[in-house]
Amino acid sequence: MRKLLNTLYVTNPDAYLRKKDDAICVFLDEQVVMSIPFHLLESVVLFGHAGCSTSIMATCAEKGISVVLLDEGGKFKARVEGPVSGNVLLRREQYRRADDEKESLKLAKRFVLAKVHNARVVLQHFRRDYPELGEKGLDRAIDSLKSSAAQVPEADDSEKLRGIEGDAAHMYFGVFRLLLKKHDIRFEGRSKRPPKDPVNATLSFFYSILTREISTGCETVGLDPQMGFLHRCRPGRASLSLDLIEELRAPYVDRFVLTLFNRGQLDEKDFEKEGEGFQFVDRTLKKVLGLWQERKQEQILHPFLKERVPIGLLPVLQAQLLAAHLRGDLEDYPACLWR
Repeated sequence: MRKLLNTLYVTNPDAYLRKKDDAICVFLDEQVVMSIPFHLLESVVLFGHAGCSTSIMATCAEKGISVVLLDEGGKFKARVEGPVSGNVLLRREQYRRADDEKESLKLAKRFVLAKVHNARVVLQHFRRDYPELGEKGLDRAIDSLKSSAAQVPEADDSEKLRGIEGDAAHMYFGVFRLLLKKHDIRFEGRSKRPPKDPVNATLSFFYSILTREISTGCETVGLDPQMGFLHRCRPGRASLSLDLIEELRAPYVDRFVLTLFNRGQLDEKDFEKEGEGFQFVDRTLKKVLGLWQERKQEQILHPFLKERVPIGLLPVLQAQLLAAHLRGDLEDYPACLWR
């Protein structure tokens, strides 16, 4: 089983990373404030104006550690990677399947079915813990998502499949406000560019973080994160990563975000208005990234592998299972179906 390593998040704009011996040293005002050995890291994420030396980037590339650049709001800017891993035969098969409409649709259905199933499971958990929510719309949404899941196998083209996915997402986010227990937290439906309230800002931020981690997982096992099946190929878009995140959005990110607000770990004071949207204030960014690292350490029973694994390993595990299917080692792709 692969070991879950650490991600170094650098949020201070005055921080600078330099290499010393076999470790990354974080400097502030020319003073070392932290030192982390390379072998403990799987990635380095730099926010805003935080910087690093070329020797850091070169060593990270050599050791298979990705260096990711995000803006202050967590929007992806660039990623530095070493040579492409994996064999060319796997990627060739990935491209062949993506170009075959029937084969591509088969995999796309797996992603959508898992997305709808896992969204329904999240609602069912809240319905169990708060029975009074049933009459407020949760029962209707749960039944609707069950109907959507039943329609997925019958979709005979990608447009119909995307329509089913869109309707299910609309129903799910239509009752998302019921899952927020603090009534002073605003949420008026899913908004992305820009996120129009703190909840949407938090969802978008961690969707972006998880997409980056999935891209790293794909690269690790030899898949091309830009060649997808549900999300079609588009320059600059990690389409396969967007495919794989669908099954993880609701149970991995949404439940985490709901917990942050419902426990009072986040509130309106943790955000600032940026144009028409919202983003974290500086002090909050460090806090939520620490909580995200804790979330990644939580153990779950993997539904296919039947082993207890840290939730943070799911991006690379699902990429491994997809690669095994494309190589012919697995008859089908076992999407991660939550319980």
